[in-house]
Amino acid sequence: MNSVIRLLQARLPLWLTIPLLFITLIGGTSSGIWVGIWLSSSQSQQTATCPETDAICADFAVFWEVWQLARERYVDPTAADPERMLEGAIDGMVATLGDEGHTRFLTAAEAALWQESLSGAFEGIGIYVGERDGSLLVLALIEGSPAAAAGLQPGDRILAVDGASVAGWSIDELVARVRGPAGTAVTLEVSRRDVDTLRFTITRARITVPSVSWALLPDRIALIQITSFDEQAARGLRNALTEAQAAGAERIILDLRNNPGGLLSALLTIAGEFLPAETPVLIERGRDGSQRINATRTAGIAQDMPMVVLINGGSASAAEILAGALQDAGRAILVGETTVGTGTVLTPFRLKDGAQLLLGTQEWRTPAGRQIRGVGITPDRVVPQPLEAPILSPSSIRSLSANELASIEDAQLLAAIAVFNER
Repeated sequence: MNSVIRLLQARLPLWLTIPLLFITLIGGTSSGIWVGIWLSSSQSQQTATCPETDAICADFAVFWEVWQLARERYVDPTAADPERMLEGAIDGMVATLGDEGHTRFLTAAEAALWQESLSGAFEGIGIYVGERDGSLLVLALIEGSPAAAAGLQPGDRILAVDGASVAGWSIDELVARVRGPAGTAVTLEVSRRDVDTLRFTITRARITVPSVSWALLPDRIALIQITSFDEQAARGLRNALTEAQAAGAERIILDLRNNPGGLLSALLTIAGEFLPAETPVLIERGRDGSQRINATRTAGIAQDMPMVVLINGGSASAAEILAGALQDAGRAILVGETTVGTGTVLTPFRLKDGAQLLLGTQEWRTPAGRQIRGVGITPDRVVPQPLEAPILSPSSIRSLSANELASIEDAQLLAAIAVFNER
């Protein structure tokens, strides 16, 4: 079974791709338990076995009373849509667990998009989105994507999709509306600093997302960016390290900013590039108090290269785990801002209609036992950066001269470079 360590988001960046937002997927299946309860005209009746106590089962009658009243008496009958009401009830139930942005219910359509995102390819417009202070924001754009070509920018606040206000939407709802078949169009309305409203009509395309990219900076520093821990990430990192070393790189800046997480298997392989074999990477704790240590499996090719790791408020799940493991081992200096604080390992349960419940079945901690849920990973050097400030990708940096690099707005990257200059 495969595991996914998912974030989100703080909501962690998602792949609209975002390419979505993920992390330790621990694979799993479950058959649903159907409780047949319905109402007569005068009272509620329970007609099937309820798996809870008699008192709790009796309380379900209240749920069905509310359901029936809403369906029969609400002023706008078109608003009392059974499917949306049911999804809303499930979302509300899951939200009471308190695992905000991580444990969640996905409709069949959302589950299909979520699964697709793990492959590193999807059909959409190519933006990373997150939620801040109740607003849905563009966090970053995939290079060469339709969104980048259309002129969307990091920091844009999404107001509407195809004329529908996004107020009250979750990240998953936004992704489901923005993604779609290649060749079709979607219209986004956004607000931007000093601008009231901008409207972009963007044609969707098939997008293959490189989860790892790199560039050689001055002073033999390799900037390596991992955007997600998908199925291609481990191989992509090995290729990047091999190329960087061949180009003369002696030091590494590992950029995990706005990385929403991904597969546990990818995480452990990637951690092994920087840590000795059998080094603990995370501790999983079950609801019964049991625990399991996940460690690197083999020794990698970059264990002796000095490292700085960049993190921010969009780094989640697997990204947090890797940063925490490197910090606990004294292997790297962390620069940036405190991470999201996702601390559960998700098990996906496939439901009867193709929907999925992503349920936090275990809590994860760093190798030193630090609890991250709700707290996050705090960098060794805190460097705030405005949301609107660009996070430079390796591809954009390749074209910069040394003088241009010194004047970039990416304060966190400059701080990471400065760490090496101090040595």
